Amino acid sequence: MSVIVVAECLAAPGREDRLRTALEAMIEPSLEEPGCLAYQPYADPNRPARMVVVEEWATADDLDEHFATPHFLHVRKVLDLVLAEPMTIRRLVAAPSDTTG
Repeated sequence: MSVIVVAECLAAPGREDRLRTALEAMIEPSLEEPGCLAYQPYADPNRPARMVVVEEWATADDLDEHFATPHFLHVRKVLDLVLAEPMTIRRLVAAPSDTTG
């Protein structure tokens, strides 16, 4: 069962462009990782400082390995400098469907 990740970020004032650049730089290397099925940052059109990254990973182990890659370790350092508050990360799995109905 795949794992969906929703990561929410809020840039500090004046750091919106740096946040966007950092998250966009993660797309290509993340998609090249084994088990990465999707990786897409989104900006809130009503609040440019807020961005969300939606990811899909084949397994929880693939996601854990992602957190140890050089590009993730680099972006984590950048985020420490540009975020107004800690990033919120939610891990989701598909709810079982009831097919007996």
